Amino acid sequence: MPPRASTRSTRSSAAASTRSSTAAATRASSRASSAATNPNVPAEPADNALRTRIAAVFREAQRTTATHRKLAVTLRKIQEACCYEPTSLRKTSAATADASDFDEDDFNTEFVRCVLRVMPVKKSEGVGERTIRFIGLFLRHAVDKDNEALGELDPDASTMPETPATRLTTHLIETILPLLAAKDKFVRYRSTQLISHIINSLDAIDDDLFQKLRSGLLKRIRDKEAMVRAQAVLGLGRLAGNEIEAEPNSDDSDDDGAASGSGLLEKLLEVLQNDPSADVRRSLLVNLPILPNTLPFLLERARDQDAATRRAVYSRLLPALGDFRHLSLSMREKLLRWGLRDRDENVRKAAGRLFRERWIEDCAGTASSAEPGQPAEVSPPNLDALLELLERIDVVNSGGEDGVALEAMKGFWEGRPDYRDAMVFDDNFFETLSAESVFVVRTFNDFCRNEGNGKYEALVEEKLPEVTKVAFYLERYVKVLIDAIKRAEEREDQGEEEDEEDEEDTAEQEFIVEQLLHIALTLDYSDEVGRRKMFALLRQTLSIPELPEEVTKLTVSVLRDICAPDAAGEKEFCSVVLEAVADVHDTIVDDDNTDLPENDDESFHSARSEVSRESTPTREGRAKSNKPELSEEEAAKKAIKEIMINMKCLHIVQCMLQHVQGDLQKNDHLVSMLNNLVVPAVRSHEAPVRERGLVCLGLCSLLDRSLAEENLTLFMHFFAKGHTALQITALHILTDILNVHGAQLLSSNPTLLKVYVKALRSGAKHPEVQAVATVAVSKLLLGRVVSDRDVSAELLKTLVVAYFEPASAGNQSVRQALNYFLPVFCYSRTENQDLMRSVALDALHTLYNVREGFDDDEADVDDEMVSLSTIGACLVDWTDPRKCYIPGGGGGGSSSTDAPEKRVVNADVHLEFARDILERLGGNVPKEEKKILASLLAKLHVSPASSEPLTRDVYAAVCHAVETNLLNDAAGRNALYKIHISLGKIVNALDAASAPPGGDVAMGGVGGGGGRYRRSVSRASSVATTAASEAPSAVGGAATAPREVRIKEEEMEDAVLPSRERDDDEEEEEEDDDAATVVHRTPEESVVDEEEEEEEL
Repeated sequence: MPPRASTRSTRSSAAASTRSSTAAATRASSRASSAATNPNVPAEPADNALRTRIAAVFREAQRTTATHRKLAVTLRKIQEACCYEPTSLRKTSAATADASDFDEDDFNTEFVRCVLRVMPVKKSEGVGERTIRFIGLFLRHAVDKDNEALGELDPDASTMPETPATRLTTHLIETILPLLAAKDKFVRYRSTQLISHIINSLDAIDDDLFQKLRSGLLKRIRDKEAMVRAQAVLGLGRLAGNEIEAEPNSDDSDDDGAASGSGLLEKLLEVLQNDPSADVRRSLLVNLPILPNTLPFLLERARDQDAATRRAVYSRLLPALGDFRHLSLSMREKLLRWGLRDRDENVRKAAGRLFRERWIEDCAGTASSAEPGQPAEVSPPNLDALLELLERIDVVNSGGEDGVALEAMKGFWEGRPDYRDAMVFDDNFFETLSAESVFVVRTFNDFCRNEGNGKYEALVEEKLPEVTKVAFYLERYVKVLIDAIKRAEEREDQGEEEDEEDEEDTAEQEFIVEQLLHIALTLDYSDEVGRRKMFALLRQTLSIPELPEEVTKLTVSVLRDICAPDAAGEKEFCSVVLEAVADVHDTIVDDDNTDLPENDDESFHSARSEVSRESTPTREGRAKSNKPELSEEEAAKKAIKEIMINMKCLHIVQCMLQHVQGDLQKNDHLVSMLNNLVVPAVRSHEAPVRERGLVCLGLCSLLDRSLAEENLTLFMHFFAKGHTALQITALHILTDILNVHGAQLLSSNPTLLKVYVKALRSGAKHPEVQAVATVAVSKLLLGRVVSDRDVSAELLKTLVVAYFEPASAGNQSVRQALNYFLPVFCYSRTENQDLMRSVALDALHTLYNVREGFDDDEADVDDEMVSLSTIGACLVDWTDPRKCYIPGGGGGGSSSTDAPEKRVVNADVHLEFARDILERLGGNVPKEEKKILASLLAKLHVSPASSEPLTRDVYAAVCHAVETNLLNDAAGRNALYKIHISLGKIVNALDAASAPPGGDVAMGGVGGGGGRYRRSVSRASSVATTAASEAPSAVGGAATAPREVRIKEEEMEDAVLPSRERDDDEEEEEEDDDAATVVHRTPEESVVDEEEEEEEL
């Protein structure tokens, strides 16, 4: 490149360096003394005036960012004084007069010297951030000034022009680059931060320098410190947008991944997906270029585990993306669903704000006019823009009950009051309804009626038409829907393929009718004229055989809402629906009506003959005799039509039964329906009819206990012999029956318990059945529906085993349900904790056998199943009485001591747990399981508020275990001694409280081992009982009667705790080490100690 043109001539490198040091320079040097820890700081030259000027600028820059621009101008003047000859001596200022004696190299050296002082500054120090920001601002200012002096640059130039600013930048970066690999983490952090900031501050970088920066920063994306990686990806994100594919230098061949053909962008995307630090992922998310190949990876962060990263997708990435219409339809729906249903409230708010503020503006056409970084100007309400927005998220498919469009519009109406007030729903609007416009009305109606505690009721009453008009509109669109369905059926009968456009039109018409029915569900039917019109319309609509199932369901719901809520209204509702069922049947089988009696009742009962031909052989025979024989194709078509007949009738009945609550036997309509339609359907040979009939029979069983008892065996048979979907249906029915009619049915039918146990253990073959059974059993136990203790214990044990066993590791539905249920169940009632205690050891033993049954060659047991120690800790935690809810906040239980300062709880459940453990340890238990059980003793909570008889009983069992050396390993003995000491303190307090005032605590007239348990046995197990009993007589005349010897509990704790404080894992590894055991006193030492205690007493 030719040399730059300038009004000043570049001076030669000659400058005076004999300036005396000033006080300001001395202070600047002392302030930078912290850089002594950095070995890359060059040796200190003599102080000079230039250093004083530059150091003063840096000193001011680290105080506040408010003066950075002014300080950058000042430092630029100093640089110009060093790099260029002044054109006029009169224009030379006092600030730059001293710098005129120095050259460019001197300035660069002093500038880099000040920069190096920032490198060791910790991340928490704000001066480091401010100084680095100033450095970037100055370099940007210097480059701009040099470019102005050069004039217009050639855009096609292959190299950058050489200017003082570019030379300074190159010198600075080449000095900082070696620090990227420094040992000190803060030096690596500051050097990476500075380089990344320079990269993001400058518009262009020399090609050679680009490759050096790329290589150095790529090494830092694998740094062990997250703060370093976060700064590295900030710089690499800018470089990735202008990446130049070139062969790496031989010197950089050791760079991880540099020799591979993958580019920088691929490496950053891999970091975006796999880096463990949320800050690193979030930095990449907002700094990576938005390209077609990076966009899927960026949008994927909407499912990031970090809430702030997920929020950044909606608050920063998507607004920066521009028009949302560039996204695919499925991606729009996913982003909305993920954001609006996120578990973090801030993410939900950001997603809602994106939908109602940015996406609506994209449709209105005003978002593009906003300047970058500035909020888009809000456009006035525009109904067309709202309709387009709903069309862009496919409201027909996303506007259902489980769709995300309902949630999006709820937030839209809440956050856009201008749209609420601007909506006009006149006759013209309703006469030209589309899927989007009807959804606007439906969501507006739902919001106004359900939100704000009636605040918007007046608004919806003002804007929506009355009931009569809604009925007329509904009638109109139902007719359009039925016509579209009939046209489709005609084309199908003729063998023509249905046009995709016609199919979409039918789906849209069905959606319109559904939304109008949703509106009808919320209307006020106090107007009798409107109520009658709607009632007649719905009765007529329900009789249409082509009516879709979802429309049928909503129609039945509105009919139930119109009828009175009392028993009479329920009978009227059943009568109307069953009449519609008869009409549906008679309408579809018009071809057979000529051969059947002209009797309405007979017409309704003919449903039974269609379901089961064997039940009415006479009528079938009569029909066959009067009709010519059908071909095979016609017979198959007729059979399909018969199935559709009964499926439609059973669906209407199912929808009706879901809204009935009265007694089945008191409603003649229901009894007739049960005998003539449901029962024949259950006996049908057609699987679809039989399965739907089973659902209806289950709903009928909820209305009559005797019917439920009669059909329990049938439901269990369907579970045993049915496929997965049928098993799930049977489980739902059985669980509903138990919830409604009580658990006595479970006690009187032992086979029913086996059904649930089998379902809970079917995780390997049928994970869906196990998930449903888990939720069902959890509801039965949590709602105390199952009252029998043995049954509850069996179910709870099965749930605990299912929670920890490897078979359910991949069944997240089971794990998530039990992760909530088990703590809630145990902490809600003390009886539940006691139930968990009773099954804990059996469940632990079962899981021990499961763990032992693993084949090490097949899988790593630790990856498939948590350790038994963890399982035991969970069982102890679930039975912890301190975590259990107690009404009134009291601890409960009996206690002979005075009320303590802190609240104490009755710990009988853990005392029972300790007794169960000791009994299990005394039996035939494997060595590994014995270690786990013994370790649980140290985790149990012992409270003085526990019942006294149980405390003494458990204490006696613990004493016996100590005396008989029940446990041999050090960890087990320490756990036993811990509960021994804790119980000994409580028993001592109980004995002291029960002793006569002013008297000694006697042994009840019984020596050594009689009467109450002596507290002296809380000594080490080597203390002989005989020696302790002879202790009083060893002291001549000191006592004439056996006296109780108090334990020096502090000494006992000092003897036990040193070896007990180690981790359980270390204790298990060193169980045979004598140094890890408790050193017990000999019987002689025990006797002497007791004699000394007697003398003191």
